Amino acid sequence: MIDAPEVEREAPSEPLVALARACGVSVEYYAIDGTQVQCSAAAIRAALTSMGLDASSDVACERTLEGLEDQEWARLVPPITVLCAGESREIPVHVIDGDPASLGLRLESGEERALEQLDRWVPPRKVGVQTLGRATFEVPGDLPLGWHVVEAETKGRRGRGYVVVTPARVTMRDDVRAHRPWGLTVQLYSLRSARSWGIGDLADLADLCALGKSRGEADFVLINPLHATEPVPPISNSPYLPTSKRYMSPLYIRVEDIPEVAYLPSQQRALLAWEAERPQRTNDTDELLDRNAIWRLKSAALEEVFLAPRSAGREALFEAFCLREGAALEDFATWCAIAEAHKGLPWPDEFDSPASPAVARWRDEHADRVLYYAWLQWICEAQLADAQATAKRAGMSIGVMIDLAVGVHPEGADAWSYQRVLAQGQSMGAPPDFYNALGQDWSIPPWQPRALEAAAYLPFRDMVRAAIRNAGALRIDHVLGMFRQWWVPEGHIPVDGVYVYVDHEALIGIIALEAERAGALVIGEDLGTVEPWVREYLHERGLLGTSITWFERHDDGAPRLPEHYRADTLAAVTTHDLPPTGAYLAGEHVRLRAELGMLGGGSIEDAQAEAERERQAFIDIMLERGWILGDYNEEDLIAGLHRWVLESPALLTGVAVTDAVGERRAQNMPGTDTEYPNWCVPVTDGNGVPVLLDDLFEHPRVRRLFRAIKHARG
Repeated sequence: MIDAPEVEREAPSEPLVALARACGVSVEYYAIDGTQVQCSAAAIRAALTSMGLDASSDVACERTLEGLEDQEWARLVPPITVLCAGESREIPVHVIDGDPASLGLRLESGEERALEQLDRWVPPRKVGVQTLGRATFEVPGDLPLGWHVVEAETKGRRGRGYVVVTPARVTMRDDVRAHRPWGLTVQLYSLRSARSWGIGDLADLADLCALGKSRGEADFVLINPLHATEPVPPISNSPYLPTSKRYMSPLYIRVEDIPEVAYLPSQQRALLAWEAERPQRTNDTDELLDRNAIWRLKSAALEEVFLAPRSAGREALFEAFCLREGAALEDFATWCAIAEAHKGLPWPDEFDSPASPAVARWRDEHADRVLYYAWLQWICEAQLADAQATAKRAGMSIGVMIDLAVGVHPEGADAWSYQRVLAQGQSMGAPPDFYNALGQDWSIPPWQPRALEAAAYLPFRDMVRAAIRNAGALRIDHVLGMFRQWWVPEGHIPVDGVYVYVDHEALIGIIALEAERAGALVIGEDLGTVEPWVREYLHERGLLGTSITWFERHDDGAPRLPEHYRADTLAAVTTHDLPPTGAYLAGEHVRLRAELGMLGGGSIEDAQAEAERERQAFIDIMLERGWILGDYNEEDLIAGLHRWVLESPALLTGVAVTDAVGERRAQNMPGTDTEYPNWCVPVTDGNGVPVLLDDLFEHPRVRRLFRAIKHARG
């Protein structure tokens, strides 16, 4: 580990510390080596300012801290109360002292209940020129799961909030727990078929599910995030820096599967087939994926299909989709249309908010383009739903496992639409660790916890609901962000940040509720340095964790034996942020990191020696247990490592498609940008020969690995 840069850390004053702690902002934290680090006063003030709080001076901090409780009393009723099924909860209603108060509850079913006021006196409080009193009501513990509405009333005032009843634990189906399913993991864009438009798509996903079950008895397919990208080139390659997490990238649409294509005039269908041939010619090459070129061709074809007449029934379905999505879809589609019109150039200042009159006028004047981008989302959702339906028809117990990215692009659609609940002037990242002494800045705006609570967590709920609607499971990247987030203020280096704690009970509870309603599993990516209580809490709520073989080690670096893995996890040998296993075993990751200047202060010889020690430690254990024989080759080692994870008590096991075919190129090299072609590598085998989905399950290496998996599972 190289030395971290020195940061001038002015010690925070007592008033600043008091305000920070009241708002969940850290004033110190423990570094990865166990030492306590003092956060700088400047970073603390910047975080508080991003929450809309005045922390400019000690006097301001004291005044703001006193005003926080005033703000609570000024609300007639809390915007949201999140509780577990079976729990009762007290809700305060604040009125002019002496005025009457009532609180009614309307369940999702429409049933209405009057809540009982408790005989409890609370001293009144002076807020401004008013003296306010508090009436306390009890929410009973017999409410069903769901988003229920409470309505408070007093003289001349009414207010409403939500009572969200969440499951104490996400239900785990008995058949899943008994069978302990395994499945495939893949970056969908990288696995193409002969019919793909140069990139893996939703039709390929459906076929992969059907083939995975019939040829390998797989029960799920974990894919990368399908989140929306820019509407026009240049398009970001990373699936983890989308413009929106609520909506999808139309790059994944299979044009020919849209029903209206069948009714196009023959000349148009012929032209569409001709357009498809150009990107299809790249499918069986090892050339890097070119999203910009693919989208130019695919979007032109989609424009033609959009103009084709829809049947009355299809039109009704599209209208129903638009009504269900409401203002969120309208804002997203408007953003896409404006971004398309400006083609990367700065927008007029009057377009800075979706609620501005100028945006409303522009939307009316360009209604056709807004409708087009809404239509693309309808097609995306329909094709993803078809993929999940195909998986279930094929017999998969889980089906599609969707990945949910950490955040969104700071200049994207969600950042524009949800700016009131995002922390302006802040970016999420990570403090220094043994791999990156400078810390990390991910360039993604974090949720602003106070504003998100004031919005009753509805933007967060809608994002989760959209992600899980057509999936059998949801993987949450960096689930630790549901507990605390590392904020890097604008103009600061990543090491000079603060942790901001969020209401994990509310966020995890909402995830659990939406998963329960969708009948889906939830997997949290909880890798890295994690406080033990966090994993315990996730386990208590029924969320699975993640176990990656290369990270499962004891303090001395020795491999953790599979029988000592956690049971409530998705276990796998590798992940998309690591080299494929064949490359790891050959030490190619060391060579690549050396070429990219990512070895820190160590020599390549030392790194190679350490990699060989790690490799040999695994080999020795596999030889001892008879999982490989003495004359092993690379395929034997990969099969043995998958036997390793299958021998663990992990509930789910993932097998990377790249490992199955012997791929050597990594999909992503964390810490690089233009130095490595991240997220652009198509699937090839160990010889660099492209592998299409059509041939995947006939590939000799895949067949041998599947036989080994079947044998290991008994």
